Amino acid sequence: MDQLKTVLVVDDVKENLAFMTEIIKDKYRVLAVKSGEAAISVVEKNHVDIILLDVVMPEMNGYEVIKYLKSHEVHQEIPVIFLTAKTSVEDEEKGFLLGACDYINKPISPPILLARLNTHLLNKESKDILKNKNDYLEEEVQKRTEQMSRLQDVTIQAMASLAETRDQETGNHIRRTQLYVKLLATILCEKDKYKEILTPEVINNFYKSAPLHDIGKVGIPDNVLLKPGKLTADEFEIMKSHTVYGRNAIETAESALGQTDSFLQTAKEISHYHHEKWDGSGYPQGLKGEEIPLSARMMAIADVYDALISRRVYKDAMEHDKAIAIMREGRASHFDPELLDEFLAKENLFFDISQQYRD
Repeated sequence: MDQLKTVLVVDDVKENLAFMTEIIKDKYRVLAVKSGEAAISVVEKNHVDIILLDVVMPEMNGYEVIKYLKSHEVHQEIPVIFLTAKTSVEDEEKGFLLGACDYINKPISPPILLARLNTHLLNKESKDILKNKNDYLEEEVQKRTEQMSRLQDVTIQAMASLAETRDQETGNHIRRTQLYVKLLATILCEKDKYKEILTPEVINNFYKSAPLHDIGKVGIPDNVLLKPGKLTADEFEIMKSHTVYGRNAIETAESALGQTDSFLQTAKEISHYHHEKWDGSGYPQGLKGEEIPLSARMMAIADVYDALISRRVYKDAMEHDKAIAIMREGRASHFDPELLDEFLAKENLFFDISQQYRD
């Protein structure tokens, strides 16, 4: 140990303080006080490596001092060695239960005192080194996790933008629908039915997955995808396949990963089922009611609302109020009625998003 360690000695007997100080002063920096209150004051104002603490003191005894130290996180790791003339097993047990690292019986033996101090300081130094390494590793893991998360976000946005660009939609459609889904999930998580389902992690998965809802459109031919007029029955069948293409693409990524991932699972649900309808008249599987995953039911509301208020090659943008009226007509037929009711109750918030990120 190159730098002198600081030892706080606490004993209400002046002669005991002088005796212990004399023993250890050549090896350690010594702070000596005569009361529990003074000991706490020293610890609050100074760096202390270890404490030699008398048990029996007036006003505030050693047990009370260690209780205070262990109740404050900043002081919890300071080793405390009790000094006492008490020799009963019960007294020692009480001290160890309160967090003492050792007991030295009075009268103090100088060699034993020095040996115990050295042992516990080395032990603390080892713990500190290990803690610093663990803290460093945790920090590095956190940095890498954040980097991976940012990379994932950028990749998602790039993939989603590719699909939207082919469909002549704007990147703002991606952003708006993503925020609609997050807002709706945040509203729903306050409800008893959904508070255990829509955890922060699940909401984040919904939010990050939403941009991939139309990723399957990259597999739709231009003559169908970009057609300005009404699609024929055959063309519509081709268009509907984008939900399957999207699911398959994400499934391929999942297989390459070699494990199931909650984010990819949500992305599959949204891309595959966001055109399903509450009454079973949607596609690709004609799912009905709560057979449709919650993420896809939410995406359906977000996607239809944004489609109505946005300009497309085949139509003009619709006013918010008119879009809301059409959405209301789809209650319990197109949309989950509970989810739609929550959407309608906060429609102004969705409108605000549409204006903030308008084309």
